[in-house]
Amino acid sequence: MLNPTWLQTFTMAAASSSFTEAGRQLGLTQSSVSDHIRRLEQTVGRRLFVRDTHSLALTPDGEGLLVHARLILEAHARAEAQFSGTRLRGRVRFGTSDDLAMGPLPDMLAAFRAQHPEVELEITIGLTSDLYALLDQGKLDLLVGKRRSGEARGHSMFSTPMLWLTRPETQVDLGQPLPLILLPEPSITRAATLQTLGRSGHHWRIVCTSGSHAGCMAAARGGLGLSVLPQHLASRDLCQPTNHASLPALPDIEYVALTARRLSRPADTLFQILMDSRLRRT
Repeated sequence: MLNPTWLQTFTMAAASSSFTEAGRQLGLTQSSVSDHIRRLEQTVGRRLFVRDTHSLALTPDGEGLLVHARLILEAHARAEAQFSGTRLRGRVRFGTSDDLAMGPLPDMLAAFRAQHPEVELEITIGLTSDLYALLDQGKLDLLVGKRRSGEARGHSMFSTPMLWLTRPETQVDLGQPLPLILLPEPSITRAATLQTLGRSGHHWRIVCTSGSHAGCMAAARGGLGLSVLPQHLASRDLCQPTNHASLPALPDIEYVALTARRLSRPADTLFQILMDSRLRRT
């Protein structure tokens, strides 16, 4: 068994110039450090250090064990942190747009739920503009949504390309007004789409308006026209037209997190998880 105490001593010794220095950092005697290393070497059946009176170096086996030791100690620390502190209780009123709910967000919420099972999540899905209003009215604690170009409000999380999406193998007739499937006003993606078309000189007609990204996706899969959606919603049955290179390039869309002025501990914990999550590296 790889005793965490021995592994802690081992990782400190690997970063030190001597067992004496490692003991000073850990508050142990040099003999205690030597004993921990000896026991660890006996457990793994390998020599971990090469040392003389002037130097201390890891053997190849020691270098291999160091990788595992760090991972074990990190996992040990996470487990202690989860079970040693006071369990979070309460409720978090969380708002998000449905494009994120259908994309990377569920994994982050599942991670929060697994760590804090006694916190109730009240999730509101809607257009970003509606979520902003709910936050300002004190009806949400936290939201993740889009930010208009030039706005400064919110904590930036990530940006992603917007794509023209429709049913597979569709070729858009560029000689006709583009048939658009859009969210209603005051949608940020709707405004960005129409501004892009206005600058490019393309003509368009709105053939379908839906209050959700899910509705826009269904209409696009049904062949009603073109929808503009974030890249993470593209799929085998919802993809770019075959002649998409002839359509005007769309801007990236930025996602941000916004919080109420005063956050409960559960809400602040969810906010920190979101800000540290892979959403920021999407």
